Amino acid sequence: MTISLVAAAGAQELPVSEGSAPADDGLITIESDSQSADNVTGVVTAIGNVRIVYPTRGMVATSRQAQYFSREGRLVLSGDVDVVEGDGNSIRAERLTYDLNDERAFAMPSQGGQVRSTMIIRPNNSARTPLTP
Repeated sequence: MTISLVAAAGAQELPVSEGSAPADDGLITIESDSQSADNVTGVVTAIGNVRIVYPTRGMVATSRQAQYFSREGRLVLSGDVDVVEGDGNSIRAERLTYDLNDERAFAMPSQGGQVRSTMIIRPNNSARTPLTP
């Protein structure tokens, strides 16, 4: 998976892992006040005004900090996490762990708070039998 990191102070792109993935397969752009990448551990850390755009999944996320664990395919967002998907679904939490391989998220609230999710539920039209006289 290729990650394009764009620092707020300048347009700096840092590929985390190499590969010939198509442009529509796994490109994530991270913007933040500061970023660091550790090629030994495969961990990318973004701090301050973090904004993540994941176009192939139709997702935009904001938080105070984000860590991408490339070897595990895991993204951990913390601090005022807000994730909005292109279909209108959203989630707000204090901490969110997203497994990119399984497309599973685990959200935790701030102490004494709650996680808030908004989901648009559409009936599966192909599973319904049309009504006929």
